Amino acid sequence: MRTICLYFQVHQPFRFRNYRFFDIGNDHYYYDDYSNESILRKVAEKSYLPANKLMLDMIRQHKGNFKISYSISGIALKQFQLYAPEVIDSFKELAATGHVEFLAETYSHSLASLKNKEEFMQQVSEHRKVIKELFGQDPKVFRNTELVYSDEIGATVYEMGFKAMLTEGAKHVLGWKSPNFLYCNAIEPRLKLLLKNFKLSDDIAFRFSDKSWDGYPLTAEKFVSWLNEVPENEETINLFMDYETFGEHQWEETGIFDFLAAFPKAVFDNSKYSFSTPSEVAKNLQVVSAANVPNPISWADEERDLSAWLGNEMQQEAFNKLYVLRDDVYQCEDEAILQDFNYLQVSDHFYYMSTKFFSDGEVHSYFNPYDTPYEAFINYMNVLSDFKIRVDAAVATHRDDDVSRLSKIIQEKDEKLEKYEKELSRLKFSGKSLNKEKKTSANTTTKTASKKATAKSTQKTTKKSPASKSGGKKS
Repeated sequence: MRTICLYFQVHQPFRFRNYRFFDIGNDHYYYDDYSNESILRKVAEKSYLPANKLMLDMIRQHKGNFKISYSISGIALKQFQLYAPEVIDSFKELAATGHVEFLAETYSHSLASLKNKEEFMQQVSEHRKVIKELFGQDPKVFRNTELVYSDEIGATVYEMGFKAMLTEGAKHVLGWKSPNFLYCNAIEPRLKLLLKNFKLSDDIAFRFSDKSWDGYPLTAEKFVSWLNEVPENEETINLFMDYETFGEHQWEETGIFDFLAAFPKAVFDNSKYSFSTPSEVAKNLQVVSAANVPNPISWADEERDLSAWLGNEMQQEAFNKLYVLRDDVYQCEDEAILQDFNYLQVSDHFYYMSTKFFSDGEVHSYFNPYDTPYEAFINYMNVLSDFKIRVDAAVATHRDDDVSRLSKIIQEKDEKLEKYEKELSRLKFSGKSLNKEKKTSANTTTKTASKKATAKSTQKTTKKSPASKSGGKKS
């Protein structure tokens, strides 16, 4: 079986407003509502809505033989609910076809898997619930933020009940091996791995409109001819990309929608490939080998590592100071603080601080709303400073409330003890009175009995006296 697995990532961050030093402690609202709404509406109209309509038409046209999969971050879903609910409706239509699979990921599109296992599992659980509520699917395949993966992360993912996971087919991991097979986790072999074919994926996602590229212009027929050049024993071509590729990263004028519309027909007419969801690939193919990934990888940049988010001291400082607050955040039990903590974890904030201006500089600048990474760092740390003030205050209040609550409990117990002691004293006093009454009654009874006995004895003596007198007379 030779198959194509199409997977699309859908994500939009909550962007921070220009939060100045003098706002710290005075203004606790961090978000640029205008930018968030306007950008989301723009991307929805240029990308999500037309792409979803086209996908739905192709599924119906090819009678279910065309299959696709998505993961949608919880942050994106929240913004759809706020600013573009029709996008969620269009995804629901796709879900209803039965030929679209929704994957799980971290709710906040965060890097929690690198820092805190408990937080990681909490976010994944929250995301699964949202997917179930909106689309009626309980995800069985996991896609971590930015395809971040390691052997240890994979073992945790299996522990959470997933059967398969997506990650990058990085050269430094695979070596001479091909990404076009099904692999498994090195620690927990029961977790199956689908590896991205980054060359063919990036031909569409990044190089499609590049006129200096030797593959330009890319047509569906040309792309399928490249698929046919893949050795016949290689079983799956995993094409993973951002959904914004269609209409946003590659504008409609480039012909990207025409390419997408023609792609399934070109596959069916000119190749022996089928289309499969990630779950179907994991079920139908046999694992060929374990993928050994002791150090985390991702799908970003040439290095396929974590340097896009944690490659400099600014990123590391911001990242570490954020997660130091986690225990206090959950201790204070404040919904607004918990929501802000989720939004602070969005990986995009750390991506904006990247200082990689070499081979990947253009990509980083395209996604970055700040003029420099230093501005991104300063803005984030200002927000984080105010957030910490709120957390500390809430924790102190929570502790004061706990002390007050415990004091009240102790006071209530003291009052109960005092009440019980008084009752006990009363009962003891009643007992003593009762004993005294019993003794008095007993003494009275004894005296009465003694008097009666004395009286009886006297009566007997009186009865004998006449006989004695009579006897005297006779003698």
